[in-house]
Amino acid sequence: MGQSGSLVIWSSDRGLDYQAAIDRMTSYTLGRDDQSNDALWPVEHPAVFSLGLAAQRHHLLNTGPIPVVQTDRGGQVTYHGPGQLVIYCLLNLRRYHLTVRSLVRLLEGALIGFIEGLGIKPAYRVVGAPGVYVNFRHERHKIAALGLKIKNGCSYHGIALNLEMDLEPFERINPCGIQGLKVTDLSKMGVAMSLDEAAQQVCQIITEKLLSRRPHDH
Repeated sequence: MGQSGSLVIWSSDRGLDYQAAIDRMTSYTLGRDDQSNDALWPVEHPAVFSLGLAAQRHHLLNTGPIPVVQTDRGGQVTYHGPGQLVIYCLLNLRRYHLTVRSLVRLLEGALIGFIEGLGIKPAYRVVGAPGVYVNFRHERHKIAALGLKIKNGCSYHGIALNLEMDLEPFERINPCGIQGLKVTDLSKMGVAMSLDEAAQQVCQIITEKLLSRRPHDH
């Protein structure tokens, strides 16, 4: 076989503690070698505010009882909670001839394709503000976030897509460090979809995009 390591999808974890997810991702990434599998890991977390390396604490406006966790991913402050699909992307970038920038574009492209496939158009990027945006009531709203960490050429952390959430906690922060950034979810856009169904479809799109970049093994 010309290349080692398969791309697998781990079983989804509902209600998984955020710090426990970080610990598992970090441990897996630090323990990898050239034979290790790549993985997509769908997760739903209890309510938590996540701080990226660029996050400034003044963007936490009124966190209340929701815990705050500092992480080593890129980006600013965001919120994870019930009704949001998180997919962690544990990938050896060299296998797919990816840079950090091209991985970000691949993941955004997968989300855009998925969202537009549901009839929500347009879904789009915003320069300098990673993630995916849609228009709701004639205003730009963020519907998916993205934050990655690369270590030894391998990625961890990933993407978060809002399905059907209590969006109030986003009002307790400046999401992504942007004051007044509006946030929405698929439900508000008129689409009802279970976490498992969304996970299956988004993971499939990401998988196809990744494998199209990987030369056939011989």
